[in-house]
Amino acid sequence: MSKIIGVEQSLTNVEDALKAKGYEVIQLRNEEDAKKVDCCVVTGQDTNVMGISETITSGPVIEASGLSADEVIQRVEKFFH
Repeated sequence: MSKIIGVEQSLTNVEDALKAKGYEVIQLRNEEDAKKVDCCVVTGQDTNVMGISETITSGPVIEASGLSADEVIQRVEKFFH
């Protein structure tokens, strides 16, 4: 079964790299998109400053801030292999 990776819209380099590795990738535009994925890759820019957060996806969330596309792929593969 193919893993679906949700990627924030601004991370096009990560999206392209994941697709090149054979992952199914969708852009995260809203909460409904996040519910459809096995893993999320986010920029971390929308971190809730109040410390309050709701879990939308049951899969791992990878913060891509400061990481290259290859490093993000390594982290995704670590979760699924």
